[in-house]
Parts: sequence; C-alpha cells; structure tokens
Amino acid sequence: MTPPATCAAEPATAEPATAEPATADVTPGPAPQALPARRIPPVTGGALVLVGMLLVALNLRAAVTSLGALLDEVRTGLGLSGTMAGVVTTLPTVAFAGLGALTPWLVRRFAPARLLVAAMLALAVGQVLRVLTDSAPVFLLTSALALAGIAVANILLPMLVKQHFPHRTGLVTGAYTMALTAGTTIAAASAVPIAHAFGSWRAGLGVWAGLAAVAVLPWVPLALRARAARRAAPATAAPAARTRIRPARTGLGWAMAVYFGAQSLSGYAIMGWLAQLFRDAGYQPESAGLLLAGVTALGVPIALLMPALAGRLRTLRPLVLSLTAASTAAYLGLALAPQGPALLWVALLAVGQGAFPLILTTIGLRARTAEGTVALSAFAQSTGYVIAALGPLLVGVLYEATGGWVAPIGFLLGALAVQTTAGMVIARPRFIEDGR
Repeated sequence: MTPPATCAAEPATAEPATAEPATADVTPGPAPQALPARRIPPVTGGALVLVGMLLVALNLRAAVTSLGALLDEVRTGLGLSGTMAGVVTTLPTVAFAGLGALTPWLVRRFAPARLLVAAMLALAVGQVLRVLTDSAPVFLLTSALALAGIAVANILLPMLVKQHFPHRTGLVTGAYTMALTAGTTIAAASAVPIAHAFGSWRAGLGVWAGLAAVAVLPWVPLALRARAARRAAPATAAPAARTRIRPARTGLGWAMAVYFGAQSLSGYAIMGWLAQLFRDAGYQPESAGLLLAGVTALGVPIALLMPALAGRLRTLRPLVLSLTAASTAAYLGLALAPQGPALLWVALLAVGQGAFPLILTTIGLRARTAEGTVALSAFAQSTGYVIAALGPLLVGVLYEATGGWVAPIGFLLGALAVQTTAGMVIARPRFIEDGR
C-alpha cells in the first residue's frame, strides 16, 4: 500500500520561529558559509535525485548482511576467533559513528552530490579490496573504507528528503527505506548461493561492489550541476544569517540518539549473528541465510508503511509499544525454541525491526528545516552507532563464553527495555529547533 504523499509533511516543513535567545541548545553562530540547503540548487531535478537516493539506499546494508550470511566461511578463511568475529560485526557501527559525526562538517564544505559520489566510490573500492586479501587486519581496514561511504550516505539521505521533497516526507522516506530493506534482503539471501556457485566466500562478498558503482552514476551529473550553479552565483552575494542547532544540548536529541542506538544495536546483532543462531539450531547454511533474509524481506512493506503511520498519529506511543511487544516475543521464542516455528520468530523480528524506519521518519518529524534535520540526523546516528557498537561485539563475547544463545538474547532484551524508554520520550510532537 502506498502511503499518502502528504504524510508527515505539514509539521516538518514550516519555517521555524525566531530562535529564543534564552535557550542554550539553539545558539547564534557565525555565518561565513552558505547553508547546506543551498548547496544543491533547484536545477538538479527531483526525479534524478530520487533515483540516486534509491540506488544509494540499496547499498546501505548489503556489505553488512552479506558478511553476516557468510560469517562462518570468513572466520574459517581468515582464521578469525569468535571475539575477532565480534569485532568484524561491530565494525559497521564504529565506522557509522565516527564518519557520521563528521558529515555536517563535510556538507558545509562540499555539495551533497559530490559527497555521495565519493561515498559510493569508497564503498565500491573497499568491497573489492577486502575480498582480495588473506590478512585479517587488511580485511578490517578495507571493510572500514567501504563502511565509511555508507556512514556519510546514512546522514545525507534524511537531509535530501527535507531539501527536495518537503511535502512528501513520508512517501520518500518510506521509498528509500524500502529500497534499503530490499538491498539488505537480497544480499542476505543470495550471498551464500553466490559464494557456492563460484566456490568462494569472496565472490559472495565482492559482487556487491558492482551495485555501489551503479549508485555513483546519477550523482555525477548532479554534482556537476551543483558545481556550475555555485560558480554562476554572484560573487558579492552575502551568506544568510543562521542559527546553530545543537541537539546534544536537548533532551529530545539524546532521546533520539538512545532510541536510534538501541534499535541499531539489536539490528546489527541480528544481521551479524542470526544466521549463526539458526545454523547452531540445525539449519543448513542456505536455510539459515534465507531465514535471515526473511527478516529483511518481511520488513520491506513495514518500511513503506511505517512513515505513513507515524505521520498520521499525533503520538508515536502506540507504534513504539507495538514494536517492543513484537521484538520481545521474537527474542523469547529464539531463546526457548529456536528449532520451533522459525518463520514466526522471523516475522516477529521483522515487525520489531520496524523501529528503524520509525526513527528515520521521526528525524524528519522532529525538525522544521534542512539544517535541523542534518544536525539531528548526524547527532542521533553518530551517537546512536556508538551505543550500537556494543551489540554485535557483546553478543559475540557472550556466545563464545557460554556456548549458547540464552545470555546473548538476555542482553538484547535489556537493550530493548532501554529502547522503549527512549521511545516514550520521542513519541510526543516537538521540534529540535525549539530548544529544551
């Protein structure tokens, strides 16, 4: 079902009122540069931007879930211990946190289209290089290069929605989140068959570099247009005054970061370890990979529907509590009966992972402007990924220490409780530009 084009648009696109001088979290700043929103001029064409966003979104998790599906083969091929495998599965969150925090600085200096060209090239090159090595440290470094490209794109996509599609926030957010979920699903489902077809796990990981290369193509003309428009702008044009938005000084900013971090913690733990859990339960590698893919496949319609639901509800509490209930039931089922109705646990996990499109939509709903969106997106995602980095690593440590899945799943249930608490805070309508 396609969500209405106007969902979540009205509250998110109004111009903010004059900043209150007494608030500490929205402080006046110098204006030596143009706003990020002016970096992409109107001549760049919404259709090409949308195509480019969807292609980028297809790439945002393929490098991660393909590794999760082939983790056992990679561990054997590179001689990784269980703890080192935990480091490998933690690497995405570390990269997303570090590079995500730098993205607002980058968008003040470079057009977002140019950044996305560089990001997708880094992703393609990193994925190629990491399958050409037999060294575990080199594998980690080249994986970090690939993940750096994803980190920048993670922050830019919500901002591009606000800039180019302010009256279709819910529709476009749902579309690119659905593309992200589809890419995640395809990579998880096909990584093992591709590896078997070519006789090596390297093929199952390296093939996704081609998809990243394709994602570069729409952004090249957009980057050239933005550069030409910037050169054609009058040299005497004075930059507009602006306010500097500091989400770290607001309770809303921290609640968004904690919710994003807790849901990402569980999401990356699932992507990194769910296939191994099903293998330990007696499933064949291909079946385990398909069950992992099922989580993301069932998440595709959820990703499209969630922005519409979030835009129509005055409070997000019903959604937050429903997602928590689904995740709780799934975790208990996996802990107590992993060989039981596996498809039921997969379906409940997919519903629970709807927290990801929910928080992406909420970033747009809780900011009035593109500047507020990129500030909130960068803070929530970079800080959230620091929290999320604990997930795959601690799951790996607990799994190796106990030899089972009860302790790791208990840890994920604790993270879910934290997520729910933060969700209650972000559920009430308000805007990051309004201060504390």
